[in-house]
Amino acid sequence: MLCCQIGLPLDSMSTNILTPNLEAETTDQTIAPDFARGLAYLKGQVKLLPLQPGVYRMYNAAGDALYVGKARQLAKRVSSYTQPTRLSNRLMRMVSETVKLEVIITATEVEALLLESNLIKKLRPRFNILLKDDKSFAHILLTADHPYPQLTKHRGQRRRNGDYFGPFASAGAVNRTIASLARAFLLRTCSDSIFSARTRPCLQYQIKRCTAPCVGHVTEDDYAEQLAAAKKFLSGQSDAVQRDYAANMQAAADILDFETAAIWRNRIRALTAIQANQDIHLDGVQDADILAISSMGGQHCVQVFFVRAGTNFGNTAFFPRAEADSEPSDILAAFMGQFYEDKIPPKMVLTSHLPDEHHLLAEALSLQAERKVQISRPSRGARKQMMDLAQKNADEALARRMSDSASQRRLLESLSEALRLDVVPERIEIYDNSHIQGAHPVGAMVVAGPDGFNKSAYRKFNMRKDGPHAVRQGDDFAMMRQMIYRRFERALREDPDRETNSWPDLLLIDGGRGQLNAVTEVLVELGLEDIMVVGVSKGPDRNAGREQFHKPDEDSFTLPPTDPAMHFLQRLRDESHRFAIGAHRTRRTKEQLSSPLDGVPGIGAKRKKALLAHFGSARSVSRAGIRDLQAVDGISAAVAQTIYDWFHDKP
Repeated sequence: MLCCQIGLPLDSMSTNILTPNLEAETTDQTIAPDFARGLAYLKGQVKLLPLQPGVYRMYNAAGDALYVGKARQLAKRVSSYTQPTRLSNRLMRMVSETVKLEVIITATEVEALLLESNLIKKLRPRFNILLKDDKSFAHILLTADHPYPQLTKHRGQRRRNGDYFGPFASAGAVNRTIASLARAFLLRTCSDSIFSARTRPCLQYQIKRCTAPCVGHVTEDDYAEQLAAAKKFLSGQSDAVQRDYAANMQAAADILDFETAAIWRNRIRALTAIQANQDIHLDGVQDADILAISSMGGQHCVQVFFVRAGTNFGNTAFFPRAEADSEPSDILAAFMGQFYEDKIPPKMVLTSHLPDEHHLLAEALSLQAERKVQISRPSRGARKQMMDLAQKNADEALARRMSDSASQRRLLESLSEALRLDVVPERIEIYDNSHIQGAHPVGAMVVAGPDGFNKSAYRKFNMRKDGPHAVRQGDDFAMMRQMIYRRFERALREDPDRETNSWPDLLLIDGGRGQLNAVTEVLVELGLEDIMVVGVSKGPDRNAGREQFHKPDEDSFTLPPTDPAMHFLQRLRDESHRFAIGAHRTRRTKEQLSSPLDGVPGIGAKRKKALLAHFGSARSVSRAGIRDLQAVDGISAAVAQTIYDWFHDKP
């Protein structure tokens, strides 16, 4: 729950959940029956609701959340849905489907707002404005749980002690910045386990991107000075750091120590490289998010610029789901509630449209950040110019998306015609697998639709050697069977009535008749014969443009090389290849780099390093006797027995 995340335990609220069951009252018979029933139900609920702040949830007959809202006075807010003349068509549809109302009473309206945002992200109600493509942004982390702190990239919750700088709009920007920071401040970027296992300096030391604290080439005090300079630079005091570096370079040059002067020169260049990518500077603004919204043709785009320590950390676009007639200020209010639900907001949020309840939003964000957060709409000066730039980016991003969507829709229509499908597919799933002579087999599922590739829906399948449709080494047909079985057996368990949009209209299988038959056998086994399946195999000489297409109970066919549908199918297949090969490489690398010592209970990095230094290899450790193991520093009789048992008692 969000209230727990920000230090407000749910127990601190009054959590009376009201779910009374009342028979529908009689209503005007001129109203549609479903609407009349929903209207009567809500009128009955209003009589039982208090005039207190809280959150209400509406559900349909299937138990799906329709809407989540917050209120200063629950009874008054819910009663607004019982006035037909003031309801839009959208709200009338919502009332028609409502069969259940649940309410949580909170102590304040701010708590209600925070809880509302949390529940919207959790339940994703159909009639709420939804942030569909929320992202986890990367930060730069300087750790604080090690004598020689690490410089690294971080995503997700801030569980590790240290200083976080960000967010950055792209992982590439973080990687480039970390590389430049390593050159400028010579901080280690290796993990703690690698650090503890080093016996000699690595390549980073040789190319002057680290001072090799792992082998004692720098003292803790000197390393702490490097770390302090990095924090100073990332906190916005870059000019002071550059002046210090310039003074050091000049001092070295004055005594004719040109080699040292060149080192300081290169470090100054690294700092300049970081700053060269920052083209936004706001006078008097250190930490701010700049939000601009654009609406066109029933679609909406929110462009977010991140400014931290007076520096541009990049921008990114979001496309929230909302009704075509939704007010921009309402969309921004809903966006901010969901966007900052799991992120710490900056001191200032600048918006192109000021929400009606911006004071309440600011109070809620201040409570979450544990410091004051200001929400405002700039009207002049440098901030207005920055907002105009964000607005322009939002307009262009939305125009590109609408153009891409129109093009994608035309491609889907041409694909439907070329493959002689009954409907234009809204969701296409493409399946492929990857292995090397049967080793490290991985299956992959790629998803595409009207908005292009839906990467959040991609899935990978590590092939299993047991269970239904077990895979033998190198059996491509078995891999395809297991992948399809696992995908749809789970779908049937979670959504047997196919009420969600996670069911495909078309399956594209990378392979010929053999793979196609393997897939159709599994679909028949699961009772899913109505899902269309098409196999795609390379044609003669495996030349692109001569692919063969296979459908059950039909002759194979091909398409003209210049047909747009052919190019689209090739792009879908290539994306599945890319994802499958990437998943296979990741699994192969992970298994190749693992050590037999990694799973031994009680063996951490220090003992692992001592064992490898004494015996030379993990294989030698596995063959050692108990007395030999006890001869290693840090290995007691009990630990030696554990190691011996691990390698000799395992089946």
